[in-house]
Amino acid sequence: MSNEEISKLVSRITSNPGIFGGRPIIRGMRFPVADVLELLACGMTAEQIIEEHPILEKEDIQAALYYAALRLKNVVFVHAA
Repeated sequence: MSNEEISKLVSRITSNPGIFGGRPIIRGMRFPVADVLELLACGMTAEQIIEEHPILEKEDIQAALYYAALRLKNVVFVHAA
């Protein structure tokens, strides 16, 4: 994955103190990254998640996974909305 692709993914994850207490969310919407991760952990595919939550895009799910990976490495880049 190129640096440009990584930057685009990372820019999908935002944080706003006025939304969910500043927890990371998808594209400034009221959809927490943790919810995407939980749906994946419960066995849903990206396609099923998008079908059930049409405001999400495939790249949002990729971004949530990438964010989680960075978080586990203690390296997090969040673009504030």
